[in-house]
Formats: sequence, C-alpha cells, structure tokens
Amino acid sequence: MNDQLIMENILLLLKSNMEVYVHGTLEASNKLVHEVLHYGLEETLKMQHNLYNKMTEYGWYQVKNVDAKTIKDTLKKIKKSNS
Repeated sequence: MNDQLIMENILLLLKSNMEVYVHGTLEASNKLVHEVLHYGLEETLKMQHNLYNKMTEYGWYQVKNVDAKTIKDTLKKIKKSNS
C-alpha cells in the first residue's frame, strides 16, 4: 500500500466521521453532548482540510476547473429533473 492510497483511505474515513458528527450535533438534545460533537466535527474538518491540502500539494487530489457552459447546462438539467 502506497502513501497516496493510505491518504485517500484516511480522507474517506474523515468524511464518514464528519457525517456522524453532523447528524449527532443536529440531533443532540443535551447541550454538553451537542458541544462535544460540535468540537469533534470542527477538529475533523481541520484534519480533512489539512489532508486535502497535502494531497493537493503532492498532486494526488486534483481539482479541475469547470467552464461556465458546463455549469449552466448542469443547472438546466437539475431544474428540468425537479419540475
């Protein structure tokens, strides 16, 4: 297993953890539980952001710019499917 694959797996785990923290934070009826989950979410977001930056730095997570026409066409498709 190489470093890129390890980092990709960690990124997926962090994203999964964020889902748990988000839902837990939203549903927490106890203030202390809410604060603990919210703190966990913030820390996980920081880790994800740092990992994303490192992967981008190594060229392992590439962001592609999308042209305006593609965005416009996609929005049209979404609007059409929602009507």
